[in-house]
Amino acid sequence: MINIQTLNNTYSGQVVNLILPIQQVEHNIPVTLQDQPDLLSIEGFYQQGGGQFWGAFKDGELIGTIALINIGHHAGAIRKMFVKKEYRGKELAVAQQLLETLLDYCRRQGITDIYLGTVEVLKAAHRFYERNGFTRIAKAALPPYFPLVHVDTLFFHLHLAAA
Repeated sequence: MINIQTLNNTYSGQVVNLILPIQQVEHNIPVTLQDQPDLLSIEGFYQQGGGQFWGAFKDGELIGTIALINIGHHAGAIRKMFVKKEYRGKELAVAQQLLETLLDYCRRQGITDIYLGTVEVLKAAHRFYERNGFTRIAKAALPPYFPLVHVDTLFFHLHLAAA
């Protein structure tokens, strides 16, 4: 059974230990902890502005994360969507549960436009987002208030119907 809950700063160490190896070792993405100070300030970076950070747990172990930055204008940016390799796929549907949790939150908060940036190498993630209704957009089509991440090269958008 997968348990999804909101995370705060007390989980920062577990979040770092999940995300950095996926980025650096598994996918060779040139990003460091210093490039991601938000991982050490979940409350200040995500929650203070009306966003949120969730974790998926199995048997007490953090196995996945997803975060939302409320960027104003009824819009949000997805960040930190990662699932441990052995828990990916449709069987446990960890990523799907995390995304649905985020989308439910957006509907309740009146967030109708969701954006995200990712990198070319994460092909399975691209397919996952497209299966969930996201469409690929050009960087130039992003709103000016979208917080760019220097390593991102591909961008997606989802328009949610208002609740």
